[in-house]
Amino acid sequence: MHIKDKLAEAERSGKPMFSFEFFPPKTAQGVQNLYDRMDRMHGLGPAFVDVTWGAGGRLSELTCEMVNVAQSVYGLETCMHLTCTDMERSKVDNALKEAYKAGCTNILALRGDPPREQEKWEATEGGFRYAKDLVKYIRDTYGDHFDIGVAGYPEGCDDQDDNELLMDHLKEKIDAGGTFVVTQMFYDADIFIAWVKRCREKGISVPIIPGIMPIHTHAAFIRRANWSKCHIPTSWTKALDPVKNDDAAVREIGKGLVADLCRKILDAGIMHLHFYTMNLAQATRMVLEELDLAPSEETPLEQPLPWRQSLGLNRRDENVRPIFWRNRNKSYVMRTQDWDEFPNGRWGDSRSPAFGELDAYGIGLKGSNEQNIKAWGKPQSVSDIANLFTRYLEGAVNSLPWSESPITPEADSIKPDLLDLNGRGFLTINSQPAVNGVKSSHPVHGWGPRNGYVYQKAYLELFVSPELISELLTRIERDPELTYYAVNKSGNLKTNASNDGPNAVTWGVFPGKEIVQPTIVETVSFLAWKDEAFRLGEDWASCHTASSPSRHLIQNLVETWYLVNIVHNDFHEPRSIFGVFDGLSVPAIDEAIGAEQDVKTNHLSNGEAHLSNGDSHVLKN
Repeated sequence: MHIKDKLAEAERSGKPMFSFEFFPPKTAQGVQNLYDRMDRMHGLGPAFVDVTWGAGGRLSELTCEMVNVAQSVYGLETCMHLTCTDMERSKVDNALKEAYKAGCTNILALRGDPPREQEKWEATEGGFRYAKDLVKYIRDTYGDHFDIGVAGYPEGCDDQDDNELLMDHLKEKIDAGGTFVVTQMFYDADIFIAWVKRCREKGISVPIIPGIMPIHTHAAFIRRANWSKCHIPTSWTKALDPVKNDDAAVREIGKGLVADLCRKILDAGIMHLHFYTMNLAQATRMVLEELDLAPSEETPLEQPLPWRQSLGLNRRDENVRPIFWRNRNKSYVMRTQDWDEFPNGRWGDSRSPAFGELDAYGIGLKGSNEQNIKAWGKPQSVSDIANLFTRYLEGAVNSLPWSESPITPEADSIKPDLLDLNGRGFLTINSQPAVNGVKSSHPVHGWGPRNGYVYQKAYLELFVSPELISELLTRIERDPELTYYAVNKSGNLKTNASNDGPNAVTWGVFPGKEIVQPTIVETVSFLAWKDEAFRLGEDWASCHTASSPSRHLIQNLVETWYLVNIVHNDFHEPRSIFGVFDGLSVPAIDEAIGAEQDVKTNHLSNGEAHLSNGDSHVLKN
């Protein structure tokens, strides 16, 4: 979606919006940390984010990658910076092509700063001299596909102090095809508001977005103000100087100062704030909370669907997904990125080509061996693994190999049952409670347009010991409301589903729309998920040395346990799905496995447990 359209909506509604700027980190670990932070800051509800471009395009490949990840994986509307500095036309063309392929529809066209080794800015032969030339080239080449932003300087820029000349340049950039303006940072609202008035008098009518720099530390505050040559109000100096050596106090006082700046801007009728985050979250979040713009229990973030939408190329209308990747959104997006079409309205024959390979970037286990051992310990028994899962459910552990994010409030209503199951050795990796028609605005279960109602079937996905699989499936098949799929690593699939078609486990009813069924359970996708789920277990085992008991224990689980998903098809029954586990526990759950023990087969014959009920379907892939 174009930024100018988002800005128009904010002006029409009178509801302020905000956005964040990020820059490419210099190390691989820094990139991963930033992705995690972008993922978390998505929860604050930015209208868009932008990603900067290094001087001379030094980090151009990383900028393009970050735009793709933000747009496709995290569902963040993204604006890519693009500069003229030291950029041949071919490099510009490649960057625009990558942005297009990522589904990005917004570009911030800049002249840019010279590389550090150059004192003065110089045009590259065959490149672009001014930002207006870049704007015109993008518009001529891509028509209206890209919304094109340009930079504005309320207090001058580093190599030009003539504000009238800068205003003329800004008008030229707009006349060349620019559709919105993002300003340099400032701390004096009166200077900015007066500058906006001069812009309007000059005939610049496009939306103007103020650039806001939160205050992280006093030293950084002074350094950035000096770099941008922006005026610091005397009242700010008096407030911050006495506490300049206390970072926490600086952030607290700075929060109030920046929030007051933002209020003056909003009161002047400008309904959008653009935060220069410096890749940090705390100071920005504090300002948003001070302004009551951050989501809360009273004003939750609106979700179009129960899962994070991708804004990648051709994916904006996607509205159906299997539930299995609920806790691994990035993996699902990466494994389906080469699909020609994406399910819309129903899960049909659009699943082509097949799910991508497991060795693709972003699909395997995150983190180093040391980090994962620190997070998940060195389990010696099934009880140790079960305790890890219960700690995750209690919020004491932030992730599991199969769940990249902390447990969400949606699990609260069934948390006692989940804790009980894991305590008995049933290792749950995915679940949802039954929901019978709550409002779409519900702070926990709500999604979709206002004034609708949403529904869910109870769902459980878990690893089951081979010693219990036969009894559990027999019990499930006695209950006509339950359907299941069970599969081991070798691919022996058992199910009582009547066909391979999808079973909707989440749906919504909204005024003036057909029923939406965004989450399903289905055979082909479950088998694709099976490969990934067992691969993640293998990756976890490989974090430990080959001779360690922990590696043998986890590998034993991967080789012999079953991955099972269960759906209770009567959404009026919130707890019945747990009844089939009554009285069942993993035998010898506290028994430690020795390094010398081989991987057990535990009642398996040729990798397949005996089922006492012969009516279940057994499929081998």
